[in-house]
Amino acid sequence: MATGEQRQQERRRQRARQQELLPAEIQGKHPLQNRWALWFFKNDKSKMWQANLRLVTKFSTVEDFWALYTHIQLASKLAAGCDYSLFKDGIEPMWEDSQNKRGGRWLITLAKQQRHTELDRFWLDTVSATPPEGPAWALPPAPGLSPSGDCPRLPFSSQQLLCLIGEMFDEYSDEVCGAVINIRTKGDKIAIWTREAENQEGVTHIGRVYKEHLGLSQKVAIGYQAHADTATKSGSLAKTKFVV
Repeated sequence: MATGEQRQQERRRQRARQQELLPAEIQGKHPLQNRWALWFFKNDKSKMWQANLRLVTKFSTVEDFWALYTHIQLASKLAAGCDYSLFKDGIEPMWEDSQNKRGGRWLITLAKQQRHTELDRFWLDTVSATPPEGPAWALPPAPGLSPSGDCPRLPFSSQQLLCLIGEMFDEYSDEVCGAVINIRTKGDKIAIWTREAENQEGVTHIGRVYKEHLGLSQKVAIGYQAHADTATKSGSLAKTKFVV
């Protein structure tokens, strides 16, 4: 069986081979290991749940991520009932997707007063890649990228570390499906979704790395919930499967 170091070396070799095969539109940019899709959900009770979910755009380079992020609405400015979801291309942000249904999520719940102090930083830390050199993030916004119709120029944070799209989870990065931020009246939530809830080693490694990169104190515990338990929960709380 390959060791963690051997798997990482193979991933580096794969990246090198992929660099040689880059399409013309992303040559000269910094390609990501995976292509990612941004989804937006707005809770319109007159529609079915899936009808409220909309694919915004897809990207596969660091530059395109920052061009997108700087021209969409900050999460803290979204209306209650709205979600952003960032998932690997080919995975839809719902429990029923074949790559999600056996998995679960590391969940962070924020108090209402944290929306304007911590929410945007936590979300950016969850999904971001280090900003590239040069003016790539100053590209004009593409049509339709802002769910609200308002596309303000937003500042970026130059100190964010690679996390979700930067494949910061070592040999367990393939276990990550995506991340979701829920804007809710009683308190907002951010979660990283993984594909296999029974993979305790992989799930706990992802949780520890995630907690570290958010800069959370060792005294703060975050919990992991299997989607199957969340779907069948009684009351408002789902069973916590792992804690870090």
